[in-house]
Amino acid sequence: MLRQLFSRLLPLRPGEAAPTFLATAYGFAILFAYYLLRPVRDEIGAADRGNLQVLWTVVFLVMLLAVPLYSAAVARLRRAVFIALANRFFACNLLLFYLALMALPESARPWIDRVFYVWVSVFALFVVAVFWGLIVDLFRDEQGERLFGFITVGASLGGIAGSATTGLLASTLPVFLLLLIAVLPLEAAVHLGYALDRRAAKASATLRPEPSALIGGSAWSGIGVVFRSPLLRRIALWILLMTFASTVLYFVQSHLVGEAIADRAARRAFLARIDLTVNIVTIIVQTLLTASILARIGVGATLAILPAIAALGFVVLGNVSAAGALTALLVVRVLCDSSRHALAKPAREVLFTRLSREQRYKSKAFIDAAVYRGGDLVSGWIYAGFAALGLSAAAIALIAAPVAVLWAALGWQLGRLPRRTEE
Repeated sequence: MLRQLFSRLLPLRPGEAAPTFLATAYGFAILFAYYLLRPVRDEIGAADRGNLQVLWTVVFLVMLLAVPLYSAAVARLRRAVFIALANRFFACNLLLFYLALMALPESARPWIDRVFYVWVSVFALFVVAVFWGLIVDLFRDEQGERLFGFITVGASLGGIAGSATTGLLASTLPVFLLLLIAVLPLEAAVHLGYALDRRAAKASATLRPEPSALIGGSAWSGIGVVFRSPLLRRIALWILLMTFASTVLYFVQSHLVGEAIADRAARRAFLARIDLTVNIVTIIVQTLLTASILARIGVGATLAILPAIAALGFVVLGNVSAAGALTALLVVRVLCDSSRHALAKPAREVLFTRLSREQRYKSKAFIDAAVYRGGDLVSGWIYAGFAALGLSAAAIALIAAPVAVLWAALGWQLGRLPRRTEE
């Protein structure tokens, strides 16, 4: 039944149905956990918007410590082991946050909120990096172009489930219990990772099995190769430009939502509704269009779509009236986030299937975590600098538009690089 369903949605080949289903379910689990927590984090950002750049600085510093630790684990452990270790580590953290919220006095809440904001930002990147590290290690280049769009459907369904759950419960359920609910999908992700690893060992003709030798190397070896590989350098720059655009949009969102909606629960519900809409649009595109778009226009042109949408969105936000600001924000967020998840994400992950195992795990983690958050850090302070100069959120959005055009050109160039695996 699953094979017949999948064959109608994407061109599956013999032996691909089960691993595709497992990968899709894994993506659902981790994004369900994240989207339970994301509106909570974003509401904290809106309430504490004056300190966002400070919080993002702390996030970057934590990333600098976390990436070498993760790389050391990758070098010494089998992939099924470090996948379980990573997901259960974050699940244990959620239990500790729950205990802190229950045991500490209300006066400690602002600092718990700030620590939680930093933690969720680190959590979001690492659990997704672990997931995609496994997926690009299992599936080959050609499979990625056919299957990654559909695999991301699971992530979007998880986002829908998480956003809808938070949106429904935000006004009635204590935030403490959301943390406990998020532990369950993280544990499910552990077992799905185990199942994928076992499937690869038994079906080496379909998936890439794990080599007998460990990845090895030092905790830092995956970082240096980023600067030596032309493909990795360009991917890192693409990520930096994406973080600049995303940061500007996020800060504009925090400003608009913080000014327009006073009640914290109402903010949380509004942000959850945006996430829900994003994920509904995303899953429609992923299911019906992603595979055909990648096949027809290629990876590079697909990577250029998100920056083009962002450039137009910044122009709109830079010229919209106060009365229509929240509506414009919703439309721009939905278009940008859905194209990022449905098109840019699978296209970017296809590029990593062409790399060596050390690059798929260590270099990818460095780019997805440290480079990503480093871009957030620099972009956050740039935004703060513009604001200190007296520029409005609308003016800063207009400044970001030409940067998005350069970002689109780089995406186009990435698709023109040689299709080869760098070992």
